[in-house]
Amino acid sequence: MRIRKMKKSFKRSLWAFHINTGSCNACDIEILATLMPRYDAERFGIKLVGTPRHADVLLVTGPVTEKIRDKVIRVYEQVPDPKLVIVIGGCGSTTGVYQESYAVTGPVDNCIPVDVFIPGCPPRPEAILYGVARAWEKLEKIMKEGSKNAS
Repeated sequence: MRIRKMKKSFKRSLWAFHINTGSCNACDIEILATLMPRYDAERFGIKLVGTPRHADVLLVTGPVTEKIRDKVIRVYEQVPDPKLVIVIGGCGSTTGVYQESYAVTGPVDNCIPVDVFIPGCPPRPEAILYGVARAWEKLEKIMKEGSKNAS
């Protein structure tokens, strides 16, 4: 059942919702650079949407702070299944320079399951595009394994 739903859902382009969980905004600027004409992520079918209810992918930047932890979980639950979570930047992966902060609960994978980590401080737009390609590979692998099991 899940595989059929995935195949139906991912025939179109990937719609992404971006959430900042407490970063310095450098990763956010690189996400915007990825969408600009020089890198043009939309030619690969990647588009930012304004609500998690329309998204296929959740792009998360920054370490998770105490105040936003519940909101991150709520946004994750609002993204319809099947969904992918991509963490962009070192702070979301390891908490980076915010590691000893009293306001930080930890990396993103302490709150929600993560499919792909894109390292860097901040990662270049090429790395972000590569990370999205890795997410597609993971999705295709899941779909192939599911179709073998369904047979």
